[in-house]
Amino acid sequence: MSPNSKTFELDSTYVQLHDGPAADLIRVDPDFWDRIEERKELHQGRLLMVTHQSGAMTHWEMHPAGDELLYLLSGNMDVVLELNNSERIVSLQARSAVIVPQGIWHTLRIHSPGDLLSITRGAGTQVRPVRAKP
Repeated sequence: MSPNSKTFELDSTYVQLHDGPAADLIRVDPDFWDRIEERKELHQGRLLMVTHQSGAMTHWEMHPAGDELLYLLSGNMDVVLELNNSERIVSLQARSAVIVPQGIWHTLRIHSPGDLLSITRGAGTQVRPVRAKP
């Protein structure tokens, strides 16, 4: 990027942090995550993004290519990790962070809406629906 780059918002434009010195802006469209496997240019390096979390999560996700950093900018939520067929809850308050280990299924439970900064490898990301408990 040139020194004269314009500002941008991380909730509508992600940043691809390449394994080398470069960083590219990635415009986010509604089917971004549905098409992540097709986006081979995003499989190297890490994606930096901010997402607004306000409702019940409808999916679990897992990143097989690397750890994920979650940093809660505002709000209150739990990161739910699936470990050995049980759940481990990590509570996040504004300005706290957690590292989700590579290959661990996780979801969020939102107690108070807020913004979440994530840094993750997009390669191989898997998603599955949250199932209602009996």
